[in-house]
Amino acid sequence: MRFRITALDTAHAVATHEMDAIDEADARRQALARGLRVLAIEVARLRRAGRARLSLVQFSNELVALLDAGLSLVEAIEALTEKERDVAVRNVLEGIRSRLYEGNSLSVALGEFPSSFPALYVATVRASERSGVISEALKRFVAYQEQIDLLKKRLINASIYPAVLLGAGTVVVLFLVAYVVPRFSGIYEEMGGELPFASRMLMKWGQLLDAHGGAVLAAFLVFVGVIVQIILRPSFRAAVGRAFTRIPTIGRQLQLYQLARLYRTVGMLLRGGLPVVTAFEMTRGLLAAASQPRLAAATRAVREGQSLTESLTAQGLTTPVAERMLRVGERSGNMGEMMERIASFYDEELSRWVDVATRLIEPAMMTVIGLVIGGVVVLMYFPIFELAGNIR
Repeated sequence: MRFRITALDTAHAVATHEMDAIDEADARRQALARGLRVLAIEVARLRRAGRARLSLVQFSNELVALLDAGLSLVEAIEALTEKERDVAVRNVLEGIRSRLYEGNSLSVALGEFPSSFPALYVATVRASERSGVISEALKRFVAYQEQIDLLKKRLINASIYPAVLLGAGTVVVLFLVAYVVPRFSGIYEEMGGELPFASRMLMKWGQLLDAHGGAVLAAFLVFVGVIVQIILRPSFRAAVGRAFTRIPTIGRQLQLYQLARLYRTVGMLLRGGLPVVTAFEMTRGLLAAASQPRLAAATRAVREGQSLTESLTAQGLTTPVAERMLRVGERSGNMGEMMERIASFYDEELSRWVDVATRLIEPAMMTVIGLVIGGVVVLMYFPIFELAGNIR
């Protein structure tokens, strides 16, 4: 919440300050930490969750640069706060600075702003505070986030052209069916004559649009709205995900994508000093709902004393290559780095598969859209061909 505080400052002058706090007691505590004598406190406004557009990568890079330059943690946060122009982000940074003034650690300060700092980021910072190497931990998180973003970017770039192609084809088909076909249907109705069955159905559709266009449009919009509501339901998306996982090729690649995220995240946490059980418990949400119980079972097995490799293999959370690399990591004691190498191996395999799939999907979609558009055009012009044949 946002509080407006009227207080006496160190010069015994009355001034008004605004600050973010959990409650009124927290606001009063922050004011006292700044050396203010509180006269009155009132709620200024509620801070909207998620409004602060804070880039974790940018924040981490700037904080690392300031720390490496020799600034203390408090000085670095103060510098970032002073240079920030976005009001929402500045409020978050001011809140972090206030917590640091009160003697809290950075991880505790970040944890009070969950909308800006996810639990994974806070855990990374908390683990680094034990060893005193916050800069190295932030650098690892930046590298981790850049790898995740790179994989997402590849998948998005691969889907842009098929999506544009599908959208353009849909617009052309709708134009033919909703605008051109009704006009052709009127012409053929005046001409008379026997038409093929497919052409008659197309002409009936055109006559329906011509006579009840508004009702058909309203029904179409309602249909689209219902479809959108169904798609937005988590149960429907989960069912679609399960259906895709049953397709041998696609299911394997989806599993590799989830395992790549899991291994990269766990590897980063292990390198930061977190225990493997804690890392697995924190990253369970990275897997699909169907795979989360298997990770929980593997976590219990590790807690009971089984080796990490055997636990993951028994639950189907490895591949032959990953299993061998994990055994090497256990022998060398460098499991965090080995997991990140496994994730990079998975990323390369996914990238190759996406490139091949894109080359196959694009011509297939062009062929299907061309057949649909060509079929509509042929059905519209077929009576003209018949008329020309009769005249000849």
